[in-house]
Amino acid sequence: MASKQLRILVPVKRVIDYQIRPRVNKLGTAIETTGVKFSINPFDDIAVEEAVRIREKNKSLVESIHAVSIGPSKAQDILRNCLAKGADTSTLIDSKDARIEPLAVAKVLKEVVEKQNANLVIMGKQAIDDDCNNTGQMLAGMLKWPQATNAAKVEFLESGRVEVTREVDGGEEVISASLPLVITTDLRLNIPRYVGLQNLMKAKKKPMEKLALKDFSDVDFEPRLKVNSIEEPQPRAPGVKVNSVDELIEKLKDAKVI
Repeated sequence: MASKQLRILVPVKRVIDYQIRPRVNKLGTAIETTGVKFSINPFDDIAVEEAVRIREKNKSLVESIHAVSIGPSKAQDILRNCLAKGADTSTLIDSKDARIEPLAVAKVLKEVVEKQNANLVIMGKQAIDDDCNNTGQMLAGMLKWPQATNAAKVEFLESGRVEVTREVDGGEEVISASLPLVITTDLRLNIPRYVGLQNLMKAKKKPMEKLALKDFSDVDFEPRLKVNSIEEPQPRAPGVKVNSVDELIEKLKDAKVI
């Protein structure tokens, strides 16, 4: 394969587990996190899996896989999980529970990319806690790299280019780009593997660099958005059964839907 060695960077985020229903705290100012289970962001888990699969398919192609997370010290758990799945090294950037917005995250990741000399970033298209879906795009813009977002399939061609299939309205869109490249992952890209206890124990021996926000002095971490309040969504009204199409039409007219 006529392509350069891959140095893959995989950013991951610690979020409330996707199986948990978030609850608003008593003050209505934030989501309750006390006693709540956290895990790796599902889209990021897919990104880690894809990086490992790329290595498994092309063992001579991948030089390294580095996982990085910006979050509290407890985010070490998800980084250990990444190492257990096949990442070689990792970096924890301790945010001390501060809320870091996507622009600041992208700026930090740009510095990490440069430090690791990475030429491929694979990351989740969005985090399920804020659903911003813009960190990957901003990172690509800052690096001046091509980007392939919402990837449902990734293939490395003999020419050295990367072909990415994206699901769009009405079908699929296939794009190709050369390295360096930023890819953001969608749900249908793969199914992440289960990590066994033995691999988790082995992961403890792999390197984990620990940094702090102060190590990125050129990045402004001051939030640009202020959350005034958070409310539970209104419960859905019960449905109504109708006995005929005519009755359905009348109901829709009464609701001013048609």
